[in-house]
Amino acid sequence: MSAAHSHGPAVAEPTSFEFTAENIELAKRIIAKYPEGRQQSAVMPLLDLAQRQCGGWLPKVAIDYVAHYLDMAPIRALEVASFYTMYNLKPVGKHFVQVCTTTPCWLRGSDEVLHACEKKLGIKAGQTTPDGQFTVIEVECLGACVNAPMMQIGDDFYEDLTAETTEKILDALARGEKPATGPQNGRIRACASGGPTTLIESAIKAGVKPAGQA
Repeated sequence: MSAAHSHGPAVAEPTSFEFTAENIELAKRIIAKYPEGRQQSAVMPLLDLAQRQCGGWLPKVAIDYVAHYLDMAPIRALEVASFYTMYNLKPVGKHFVQVCTTTPCWLRGSDEVLHACEKKLGIKAGQTTPDGQFTVIEVECLGACVNAPMMQIGDDFYEDLTAETTEKILDALARGEKPATGPQNGRIRACASGGPTTLIESAIKAGVKPAGQA
């Protein structure tokens, strides 16, 4: 079982689970995207839906519920939930901090980002703060290599990080604020670090200095 599955304190598993009325309607729309008789193909998005309803993790009763909802053996749904690291089989904090430490991020300083998280929150990777607000883990590539180093918190990406900007993001979340997502160094999306090298006229109109211009 990977670190993304095993963090968090041991808790008593709930004894029942069912989708809310709203999530039942959403589940029906998800299943309708697949061919007739292929509803089991919806297992991944339905597990994600159940995980969100459970506050970021998947208790066994929720996995079994999804399996029965899709008319599949419970072990098949458990195989999916235990294989993909996007599913958490233990509770996580309100703010689920995933720090990418794969090679592109590591070369750009992901160690400093991870250490900043551990220092600010007083926990190590794989742990949850005592107040249940933050969980921090290391993860493999999250697909934002051009804006390395980066971390994902919940559904949001925070990119072009330093130890200082990492701490500022965590402080903002602790205060109940919503920090700006994306690059934290002024970069425009995945633009070259020195500024745009194409579509120069559009960049100038947007107030961005092209690469090589003072």
